[in-house]
Formats: sequence, structure tokens, C-alpha cells
Amino acid sequence: MDLLRSLYEWVVAWAGTPYASVALFGIAFAESSFFPIPPDTLMIPLAISRPPLALVFATLATVASVLGGAFGYAIGKWGGQPVLHRFFNQEKVRMVQHYYHKYDVWAIGVAGFTPIPYKLFTISAGVFDLNFKRFMLASLLGRGGRFFLVGGLIMVFGETIQGFIDEYFDVAAVAFTVLLIGGFYVLNVLGKRMKPVEAQPEAE
Repeated sequence: MDLLRSLYEWVVAWAGTPYASVALFGIAFAESSFFPIPPDTLMIPLAISRPPLALVFATLATVASVLGGAFGYAIGKWGGQPVLHRFFNQEKVRMVQHYYHKYDVWAIGVAGFTPIPYKLFTISAGVFDLNFKRFMLASLLGRGGRFFLVGGLIMVFGETIQGFIDEYFDVAAVAFTVLLIGGFYVLNVLGKRMKPVEAQPEAE
């Protein structure tokens, strides 16, 4: 815990330096495969200090995170199962397999948008050899959705939104994702029920 706290403080400290944007790119890239502190930790104070540039910081974090995700995919693809089990316990690996069986590559998008560890999914996507193009698209949607939502809120509401983001954003992201998936499920069920019944051939 002390190490994580020290890393957290180290990340936040970059916000007051001339190299904050470079640090944001590097942290967003690294967090997608091995670094434990999320880029939001640095992006939020940067965006709050300069709200008009909030979407620029969101773009920077998105691009770096998606590229980092591709790096994580490569680690999994070339390192295989031993790498996955070296960094993550068996329970988490089984959870990822369950999500892949249920949602296919779109589980990556869910992990990218919510507090679920994104790096677990990027590395495992390479291990399980998911389609790389679809993996990148899902990563872009998930990571971009998260960072641009945060950046957009800060650009519109400024510093007043920080309390909400710090306390409730992750909960709201999970709730939104659940509602979105639930909505698609309901539409799918309704679509199947509303299909016209094929006319039965008349008996001669």
C-alpha cells in the first residue's frame, strides 16, 4: 500500500511540471499493460487547471492508452499463459475468460470504460488470440469513451465537477455500462419475439 501511495503521489506531482503532457502520455501507455496507477489521476488535475484543453488531454490519454493496449496484447501473444498467470491470479483469469465467452472482444471496451483492470484484458486478449483489429476498435471506444467523458465534464463544469468525478464517476461508469448492455439484451429479446411467424403451408 505504501508503494502504491508513493506511486500515486509521484503521478500527481507531474501535473505541476512543464512535462505534464509527456508524463500523461507515458503513464497512459504504461497503465495499459503493467503500471498500476490509472492515467485519470494525472489527467483530471491537468484538465481542471486548464479546462479549455480538457479534450486535448483526453485525446492524448486515449491515443497513449490504446497504443499501450496494443503493447499489452503483444506481451500476451508472445509471452503466452505463463505471463498472464505470473501477473494475475487464476480467479481473475477465469473471470476474463467468462467475459470473452459472453461478450467476445467487446469485453475489452467494457474494461476500458469501467474500473475493471484494463491491463488484465489487454494481455489476456493476446494470450487468447482475439482478433487484433476488433481489439483495437473496442479499446478505442472504451478508453476514448472514458477519457472524453471525464474531459467533457471538466470542460463544461470546471473545477466544480471534481468532487463528483473523484467519488462517483467509477460507479456511474459501471451503472451506465450495465444499462447499455441490458438495453441491447432487451432489444435483442424483443426483436426475436416480434419476428413474424412464418406461414404454415396449407394442407392439400
